[in-house]
Amino acid sequence: MTDDLYVYAGILLLSLCSLITRAGYFLLGHHIPFPDRVRQALRFAPLAALTAIIVPEILPWNYPQTPEFDPKLIAAAVAIVVFQYRRNAVLLIASGMLTLWALQWIANG
Repeated sequence: MTDDLYVYAGILLLSLCSLITRAGYFLLGHHIPFPDRVRQALRFAPLAALTAIIVPEILPWNYPQTPEFDPKLIAAAVAIVVFQYRRNAVLLIASGMLTLWALQWIANG
């Protein structure tokens, strides 16, 4: 019973911390002025976070190992090219996934 209480308390406290840190800016952001340099830097935060998530997935090799062929890299390149010409997020996702599935099918078949 105490183990369950410990887990539920941990989930509750982590949820509360996440809510406070994420909603704090929206609730108090108007009262705390940011310098222009900070505002300019914060504009790049979503791009930096997305890059930090995607790049390790596309380029999954470690230092002592040599890079191996990964179809995700080609699928990402195809998706980028399609997005450059069409500027459509649905086509970006569809072209990347279809390319990945086709390359996996060729590699396994």
